[in-house]
Amino acid sequence: MRSVGRVPHVTDLSQPSPSPTAERGLPVDWQLASRTAGRLMQPGPDATREEAAELVRRLRSDAAVAEGHVREVTGLGHGLPLLPADVVDRKAWAAAAVSGMAALTAGAELPEVSRVTRSVTARTAGLQVGGVVAYLGGRVLGQYDPFGGPDGEGRLLLVAPNVHAARTALDVPSADFGLWVCLHEATHRLQFTAVPWLRTYFADEVSKFLSIAQGDRGAVLDRLPEVLRSLRESGGDSLAIVELLQGPEQREVLDRLLALTTLLEGHADHVMDAVGPDVVPTVATIRNRFTARRRGGGLVDRLLRALLGVEAKVRQYAVGSAFTRHVVLAAGMEGFNRVWESPETLPTRAELAAPGDWLRRIHDL
Repeated sequence: MRSVGRVPHVTDLSQPSPSPTAERGLPVDWQLASRTAGRLMQPGPDATREEAAELVRRLRSDAAVAEGHVREVTGLGHGLPLLPADVVDRKAWAAAAVSGMAALTAGAELPEVSRVTRSVTARTAGLQVGGVVAYLGGRVLGQYDPFGGPDGEGRLLLVAPNVHAARTALDVPSADFGLWVCLHEATHRLQFTAVPWLRTYFADEVSKFLSIAQGDRGAVLDRLPEVLRSLRESGGDSLAIVELLQGPEQREVLDRLLALTTLLEGHADHVMDAVGPDVVPTVATIRNRFTARRRGGGLVDRLLRALLGVEAKVRQYAVGSAFTRHVVLAAGMEGFNRVWESPETLPTRAELAAPGDWLRRIHDL
C-alpha cells in the first residue's frame, strides 16, 4: 500500500525567502516555518499508487468542471481564462501556505527593534508558525491562495490525501465529494479573479491591522512568540492576538476583515450547495455530514486564525451563507453581486446579521 500523502506528479512549490531581519513584514523566519511544518506533518492515509493517481486525475478534472458551474450560478468570471488546479500532498500544501502567509504580511510595518531581538523573535515565531501549519495540513481539503503561484497572482490547491480521508470518514460517493469540494474553492478563485480590487483590498487591510501598534511600541513583537505558542496549543483557534487590540482603529480594521471573511466563506458555501443535485446528486447528504464534523475552513479563515489569532468559527459560514441566501432571494444573484462593486458596497458585520439593512442601503429595498 502507498500513502496518498505522497501524491505523484504534483507541482513543486518554492520556499519563501523573506529575510528575518527585514524592516517590513512580520518577524517570522518563513524558511524555518516551512521546514518545521514539513518535518512535523503527519503522513496521509494509505492508498495504492493506482488509487492515488486516479484521485489526482479526478480532482484536476473536477476543478475545471466546478468552475464552469460556479460561473453559471454566480454570473462571475465570464471571459476569464479557465486556469488549472494544482493537486498536492500535505507537505506541498504546507510550503504553499507558508509562502502565502509571508506574501500576505509583507506590507506590515511594525515598531523597530534591534536586529538581535528581531532575529530571535523570528526564529521562535518560525517554529511556532510551522507547528500551526503542520496541524492544519492534516485537515485542509483545498484552498485558493490569492497570493500564491510562481507569479504571486494566485493558485488553487487541492490536498489529495485530506480529500481522500474526509470522503472516507463521511462515507459519501468519491465522485460527488471531490466535485463538491472543488465548487467551494472555485468560488473563492472567482471572488478574487473576477473582482479586480479584492486582492489588494484584503492585503492592505491585513497589513493595516498588523501595522497598528498601541501603547508600548515593542509590545506586539515581545508577545508574538507567546501568541503563536497559544495558537499551536489550541490548534489554531485562539483569540490571543485580539488581546493586543487597544484602540478603536484596530477594532474597525478587524471588523472589516471579519465581515469580508464571513462574506467570502458564506458566499462559497451558498454556491457549492446552490449548484444542486443535478450536478452533485448527494449534495444534501454531504452537506449534513460535513457540517456536523467541520474542521478548518477556507483560505481567509485559516490565515486569520494562524496570523491574527482570530477564531473564525463555523458560525461565520452560517451567517455569510444566510446573508447570501436572503439577498439572492430578495434581489437575485445580480443584485447580490453589487457587494463586489467596491469596498463601500461590502456588507458590514452588522449588516451580515441583518441583510435587510444592506438591501436598504444599496438597493433601497
